[in-house]
Amino acid sequence: MAHKTPLIAALTVDLSQLGNADGEAPRVIKLLPAGTFRARDGRPAECAAWKLDEVLAAILIAEANQRETRYVIDYEHQTLRSVENGKPAPASGWFSELEWREDGLYATDVEWTDKAAAMILAMEYLYLSPVFTYDKQGRVTGLLHVALTNNPALDELPELQVAALSRLVSLTQSVSQEDSTMDELIEQLRWLLNLPVGATADDIKAQLQKLVEQLSNGQGTAAASVDLVNLVGTQQQRIAALSANQVDPARFVSVETMRALQEQVAALTTQQQGREVDELVVAALSDGRLLTAQESWARDLGKSNLAALQGYLATAPKIAALSSTQTQGNPPAGDPVTGLDADTLAVCSMFGNDPTAVAAALKE
Repeated sequence: MAHKTPLIAALTVDLSQLGNADGEAPRVIKLLPAGTFRARDGRPAECAAWKLDEVLAAILIAEANQRETRYVIDYEHQTLRSVENGKPAPASGWFSELEWREDGLYATDVEWTDKAAAMILAMEYLYLSPVFTYDKQGRVTGLLHVALTNNPALDELPELQVAALSRLVSLTQSVSQEDSTMDELIEQLRWLLNLPVGATADDIKAQLQKLVEQLSNGQGTAAASVDLVNLVGTQQQRIAALSANQVDPARFVSVETMRALQEQVAALTTQQQGREVDELVVAALSDGRLLTAQESWARDLGKSNLAALQGYLATAPKIAALSSTQTQGNPPAGDPVTGLDADTLAVCSMFGNDPTAVAAALKE
């Protein structure tokens, strides 16, 4: 944002009224009076009067405390005249500390050069002329520098000097504006990188380097640049899509619940299948489709493949000799030739074995 050129004034203050204690040049000098004041030439023209109070002075004092260089006191505003005459602008003194008192703004740590101190004590210089800026309401907004002068008419600065001073103020404000912009940038980077308020520029740089390494897959700034704004927008869209496709807990059960249900169904199925196998085996044993020696095999087959067991029993012939009493309750009669009983003869008949061979095998 462009800054408006400030209004500038030079005010003359009688140095002799400050007093010379112990024969020394004053170290405390009054720069600006309290309240409203005007110059002897009728200025300011833009407002009724200049204004300085405790609040405005506090701003000037804060600015002085932040300065790295001291305010200069020159001779006859040569700091401004040097633009026109090309001559050097030697200092007559320096100060850095400002203080507000009931009657105005003071510099409290003035250090005069030996030459300037001697001239002040010899009354070769009688006046101070502080140069300051102000706004259209007359409020003092800044202190630039001070001059030793004997020409109260210097209140009327030539146009060239005002132009030079305006450039000086603009440069000062430009540097101040750059500092303010840099402070804002650092504050925004702290927020973006989730760093504490006290994080330094080095802390921010280190965190930014980590971010660069992460976004470039370790290639650093040698990799192609990344559009961070577009990247964040894309990630937000992906997150929104995933959120929209999330499973509704009211419509779906959890994996743990599904597994528990599957286990219960499997247990019930096994239990039901076991009952069916038992019923099939018992029935087949009773009607002769299974021999007693086949029971274990039939049960194992039914557990592993119920359909296979059912298919086998569906085609197995029923053996009456194994399902009923062959002698109708009478003691079984044996074969007088082979000596085999009726049941053994029935088995031989079922499997097509020769009773004589079976008898011989039994004798052996």
